[in-house]
Amino acid sequence: MDNNFFVKNDELKKEIDSFRPLSIDALSQIKEYYKIGLTYSSNALEGNTLDLAETKVVIEDGLTIGGKPLKDHFEALGHAKAYDKLLELAKKDNFDENDIKLLHKLFYSNIDDAQAGEYRKTQVIITGSDVEFPKPDELDSKMRDFVSKLYELKSNLHPIEYAAMVHILFVNIHPFIDGNGRVARLLMNLALLQSGYNIVIIPPVERSNYIRILQLTNDNKYDEFISFIADMTYEAQKEYLKIIKRFS
Repeated sequence: MDNNFFVKNDELKKEIDSFRPLSIDALSQIKEYYKIGLTYSSNALEGNTLDLAETKVVIEDGLTIGGKPLKDHFEALGHAKAYDKLLELAKKDNFDENDIKLLHKLFYSNIDDAQAGEYRKTQVIITGSDVEFPKPDELDSKMRDFVSKLYELKSNLHPIEYAAMVHILFVNIHPFIDGNGRVARLLMNLALLQSGYNIVIIPPVERSNYIRILQLTNDNKYDEFISFIADMTYEAQKEYLKIIKRFS
């Protein structure tokens, strides 16, 4: 893809970088802001019924919301734990299979501890899709290949394109019994953070479009999804810039 496509993101990142380093207080508040926002949005994309305010109450106050499924609460709490680990992993240059399994384990342990952080032992299908995912006995080699490609991808692609490809390649392997979309978005954000970008949130209003163009990647049609992630990154950077300007 033509690098000119990413110019507006690069320019905005330079403006954001001019405000760095941020104060410890600012960083702390921003961390919590995105913990709630990313947890809510990523879960909502998968059908979780907690709204933004309810997600905040569950995570920060440890309360349950009447009439909402227990699994929805577990997903919020688990994603918040995975987010905290994400920020730790962002201090590294890359990530590996152990990091991926750990993120899934943190997210999924309260839902099904036996399968949390473990590659699936059964075949999976997606309702309304004819996509065929790798068989369980192929997952170890598929995931090794995926991780082995990361260094080359990161070296040769723009950071946003790299992050989008991380999402694409991982979710099309679908190594876990559940939670693959959540982990894919966590890994995409990990790739962005490790390249000096900020958290990118895909709003639930974009769900149908997001799913549609993600399905195209199964036929090796990547450009529309990469473009979509570049647009989401640009919107995320504009919001981040507004936030950090409040602290300056």
